[in-house]
Amino acid sequence: METPPPPTPRTEPTAADVEAFKQQLGRPPRGLRAIAHRCPCGQPDVVETAPRLPDGTPFPTLYYLTCPRAASAIGTLEANGVMKEMTARLEQDPELAAAYRAAHEDYIRRRDEIEELKGFPSAGGMPDRVKCLHVLVGHSLAAGPGVNPLGDEAIAMLPEWWRKGACVTTADDKDTHAENAENGANAENAENGANAEYGEKGDGR
Repeated sequence: METPPPPTPRTEPTAADVEAFKQQLGRPPRGLRAIAHRCPCGQPDVVETAPRLPDGTPFPTLYYLTCPRAASAIGTLEANGVMKEMTARLEQDPELAAAYRAAHEDYIRRRDEIEELKGFPSAGGMPDRVKCLHVLVGHSLAAGPGVNPLGDEAIAMLPEWWRKGACVTTADDKDTHAENAENGANAENAENGANAEYGEKGDGR
């Protein structure tokens, strides 16, 4: 894509966000802390997850990609060998390797601010290789452009997954659509009434 989705503020999850998550992944969220990025369609596409789940299980993946359309497109990149090519470039390009290591350090710092997971890596293969583009894209969307160079590259390779509309529809969305439709119908009725009245009175000439 030419223009990546813009950064969005980190927000507390609403009931509608939780419902969207359930539809996107087919299960309730675990250790959900926040919506880390919101798709241009309005639904969450990256969530911030606690470093330790409610049952005590360590969960190193701080930023979890939830949008099934984005995930499918990323899976196509992985199947086409993009991860292998990126890992090879890390071995050959010191500048890229340094930027990727900085991304790793950023990921660890953000996670440690919540809870330190001693002995655990960051995620996605950082800092030396690429083993999950979903993680790198999630990091780039949550942190914004310029933080994870390979996450940014992967996003640039993706189609605009939101162009066909939201991947899921929650009850709140349906209520909003119904309200918009009702408002539109009311406006149309008012306009028709005004036109009828104008026709009865004539144009004054």
